[in-house]
Amino acid sequence: MKETLWSPPPKSLLRKVGRAIADYDMIREGDRILLGVSGGKDSLSLLQILMQLQSYSPVRFELGVITVDPEVEGFDPHTLTGYYSTIGVSWHYREQPIMEDAKTRMSGDSFCAYCARMKRGIMYSTCREQGYNVLALAQHLDDLAESFLMSAFHQGRLATMKAHYTNDAGDIRVIRPLVYVRETQTAAFADEAHLPIIPDSCPACFSAPTQRAHFKTLLAQEERNNPQLFPKLLHAMRPLMRGDLPAS
Repeated sequence: MKETLWSPPPKSLLRKVGRAIADYDMIREGDRILLGVSGGKDSLSLLQILMQLQSYSPVRFELGVITVDPEVEGFDPHTLTGYYSTIGVSWHYREQPIMEDAKTRMSGDSFCAYCARMKRGIMYSTCREQGYNVLALAQHLDDLAESFLMSAFHQGRLATMKAHYTNDAGDIRVIRPLVYVRETQTAAFADEAHLPIIPDSCPACFSAPTQRAHFKTLLAQEERNNPQLFPKLLHAMRPLMRGDLPAS
């Protein structure tokens, strides 16, 4: 297989993902995992990491991918279908005009929140139709930290994304294997491995500043003065990442 299509992730990434999987009991014998791949650096990096773990893990699991095309201008995920076939992973492609739907159906949400909810519903449906019992998502530690601050600042509550939980219907487990991984790590790996990243994989989010972008900038500023910021935030968030609390 061509090196540009299959490049083993560094041990630093594999260790962090492996530890998160163990800490939160994410992957179990016989699981059929569907990974949501947007075409960005994080989800494509996670695909390579899970494929590498699958090759030697004593826990046997199956892996497939799903890309949901929200049909927004500038986003073309079709190039990924050939990539999935080349690396030998089962893939599912779904289309829905989410941005157009949002114009008439969105109420009280940002577009990003509405889009995420709609995509999640499509991914759940595909899991059920295709027999997957686990949905894997590629949010990393930076995403969790941003969500933590957004919840505290704007909702007055302590919350962040869960590392592992069961959906409301009780039939699909949701896992986030990158919860210990920094965004800089996925970016570096994606660049070194020449992963076929789709530029601006969520173009609607790049058209205007968002709350998440604000908190990303704030965290970057704080980290320059406090290099231990993210380890400290991870320590603070650990009780909120457990799956026995309400899903997020």
